[in-house]
Amino acid sequence: MTAESKKYSEFTNPNLEIMFTAEQIRHRVAELGKQITKDYADKDLVLIGILKGSCVFLSDLMREIDLKLSIDFMVVSSYKDAQVSSGDIEILKDLTHPIRGKDVIVVEDIVDTGLTLFRLLEILQTRGANSLKVAALLDKPEPRIKKELKIDYCGFQIPNKFVVGYGLDAANRFRNLPFIATLKNPQEISA
Repeated sequence: MTAESKKYSEFTNPNLEIMFTAEQIRHRVAELGKQITKDYADKDLVLIGILKGSCVFLSDLMREIDLKLSIDFMVVSSYKDAQVSSGDIEILKDLTHPIRGKDVIVVEDIVDTGLTLFRLLEILQTRGANSLKVAALLDKPEPRIKKELKIDYCGFQIPNKFVVGYGLDAANRFRNLPFIATLKNPQEISA
């Protein structure tokens, strides 16, 4: 380990302002897991993680659900080369297994405009699941365009701020933070 790498810590980066601690997240994910366990007793449950952001939340959430379940993943894009979602989605990685006759929870890291998730739910509804619900770690309702979008299992509601950590990134960085934070100065991502 070099002297340079010893003095730098991503977890104590001064550009980060913690919004939710690792302990707060653990506690809330455990509560969601208990509720899902209660709601899905005797069901054939499938959790669908929307990659990449949901990977940490999905990993922790599934370990709090005391039921027989399976998981699958999708990668979707609605941004193309833009910075704002178009609402038209492209499925970059589809499900590995069919969901017909299953009870499905789509697991998201964050829901803001709701355009991508709304369109994805429309697509999944055509695949014959018994039920289709949403679990999101973070709900950012202020920029919501699809007001009718329902988040059935919500970790935290947040203001309209850009957040990183616990799977959420900025320029593919900060996903490994054990907490959720805002960037004090977003222009200094490389710092």
